[in-house]
Amino acid sequence: MGYHDDWESLMNDVFGAGGRVRSGGAPAQKPEAKKAPASLPDLNKTLLEQQKALDELLRAQNTKLKKQDDTTQKALAESRQMLKDMEADGLLAKGTADTPPEHLGSFQGLAAEVKKTVLGQDEFVDELVRAMRRPFVLGVEPPRARNVILISGRSGTGRHFALRELAGRMAARGLLQSDACAVLDLSLYPDPGAEKLFLQDLYAALHAPGEIVIFEHYEQCCPAFLKTLADLAAKGSAPLTSRYLVNREGILVDAGASLAPGAISRIDPCGKYLIFFSHKGRQALADTFGTRFVAALGDVCRTRDFAPESLAALAAQQLNALSQRVARQLKLTLSAGAEVRDYVAAQCTRAEGAAGLAGCCDRIFRALSEYCLQKDVLQKGKVSLSVREGSLWFSVNGGAPAPLFDLLPAAYTGAVDAVRQELEALVGLQPVKDYVFGLADHVQVQKRRAAAGLKTEGLSMHMIFTGNPGTGKTTIARLVARYLKAIGALRGGQLIEVSRGDLVGRYTGHTAPLTNRVIESALGGVLFIDEAYSLCRGEQDSFGLEAIDTLVKGMEDHREDLVVILAGYTKEMTDFLAANSGLASRFPNQIEFPDYTAEELMEITQSLAKGKGYRLDEGCIAPLLDYYRRRQETDSRTAGNGRMARNTLERAIFHQSRRLVAEPEAPLDLILPMDLELDEET
Repeated sequence: MGYHDDWESLMNDVFGAGGRVRSGGAPAQKPEAKKAPASLPDLNKTLLEQQKALDELLRAQNTKLKKQDDTTQKALAESRQMLKDMEADGLLAKGTADTPPEHLGSFQGLAAEVKKTVLGQDEFVDELVRAMRRPFVLGVEPPRARNVILISGRSGTGRHFALRELAGRMAARGLLQSDACAVLDLSLYPDPGAEKLFLQDLYAALHAPGEIVIFEHYEQCCPAFLKTLADLAAKGSAPLTSRYLVNREGILVDAGASLAPGAISRIDPCGKYLIFFSHKGRQALADTFGTRFVAALGDVCRTRDFAPESLAALAAQQLNALSQRVARQLKLTLSAGAEVRDYVAAQCTRAEGAAGLAGCCDRIFRALSEYCLQKDVLQKGKVSLSVREGSLWFSVNGGAPAPLFDLLPAAYTGAVDAVRQELEALVGLQPVKDYVFGLADHVQVQKRRAAAGLKTEGLSMHMIFTGNPGTGKTTIARLVARYLKAIGALRGGQLIEVSRGDLVGRYTGHTAPLTNRVIESALGGVLFIDEAYSLCRGEQDSFGLEAIDTLVKGMEDHREDLVVILAGYTKEMTDFLAANSGLASRFPNQIEFPDYTAEELMEITQSLAKGKGYRLDEGCIAPLLDYYRRRQETDSRTAGNGRMARNTLERAIFHQSRRLVAEPEAPLDLILPMDLELDEET
């Protein structure tokens, strides 16, 4: 008997067919057999008995329903756990298990959902959701691209994070088959020689799992390949220069001129979202791809610089994650006030963006880990953070506060000290040394300002070295590269030394890729261009002008990751910069390398001799000083400066060797006045 039947039977026992209460629980009588009305006590007794029976029935039904509900809840819990396991194994997109049924297949509330984790970029999130929704509204027939999207904005503003979060939530709602994103770094294909590699990687990205293809660094890509991408976006397919077969591994094999079955001669977007990332906007894209490509853009989504309140929210988010990590791994309860939040928020620099906040919290965790490692017994309790004199302090269980980052191993300064010693050991060049050491002072002060929550100011470190040959320009440039790396201003520290032949091509279309390749090799370090005025030999030198334009663009695109040093004769460099005002404005630091005095050249000669295992007799000093003085006064530009000292010593070593053959008992390391050759021009 069902629940409804039990209830109806009970009601019939209590009430008659007309709804009247029965007395004494007796069976129903026929209408004609009338009896005297029941007394009030009998009626109350009957009602109490029936109520008791009703309560028993309700308890039985509730128990039955509870068992059913428990079974249902258990099944639902097992189902949710299965979905979470599938998410962990990568079989489902993150968030699928938590998506309410009413949101499946819908964009409703999606932007608000993404904004819970992507903070401070509400307008950008709205633009991005609109861009991903556009093909659902307008309708797109594969294999054309679903949408072509430009995502612009500075590094560290959450561009990639927001796209990943949105893709994951769209996949969880069934709006995407997968949250996977294929990424193509276009800087890997700088010249026409990379055509087959480019086509293979493009084909693989378009046929990879997922429905999103991301294109990075289009600025450094060969222009011919950009045309292929423009055709994909604007025309829906791009012709190939040859016919290709696709083997089982998905690799393109050139079929040549044969009419092999299954060979492809075109490539299409496969119904994917084509998303281009850039620090610049629509106009820069038009300058590179052309207006036809820009017209095919469905949406332009741009991140904005974080407002102070957004940075505060991001810092709070990072500190919350840090607190959970500290509790989970260090078994400590983290406490931090608003001043700590503001300290973390101040780590958002122009170079790192919001990534500086995560880096700061990671450093806090490492410092607290060091504290725990220094204790024999696992520490438990509460650790409190505070800000004092622009730095973080910590206290455990109410103990005396101490500087937090002092717990970390001291930063390695050996490289800084070593380079500084090399610079100080150079003869002369004091103005140059003062400038280089000043760079370290600026970097240190800016780091202190960031730690104190103040705005930081970047410093243009592009330089111009002017002076005669042999005054140490290349040597200083090499040391500058190492020094900037040692103080944390550059990540690489390499010196790439080039001249006109390394930057200027030999035919049309050759110069820009050639220059871009050199710039790419110098990223993170210093690009040193000797005799820079040779880059352009007048207004008719179109290749040279193209090299300069490409160089200026590269400097602009990599402001935080490249230092360019131009070097040459003083007069020629002055004329060169006067003719290229755009170039001159990007080099605020012009350093003149003075000619060496005779005394400095003497010191250089003695230093070179010591390095080679020789020593100069006292009788050599006076004639050498007189020789150097005459040469510098006559023509220091052609004399060679430091090169003159080196050449003079090498000639002396040559003549000493000839003398030692005739004097086997003479000291092998001593150079005498008779070994010097001071009348020959060098």
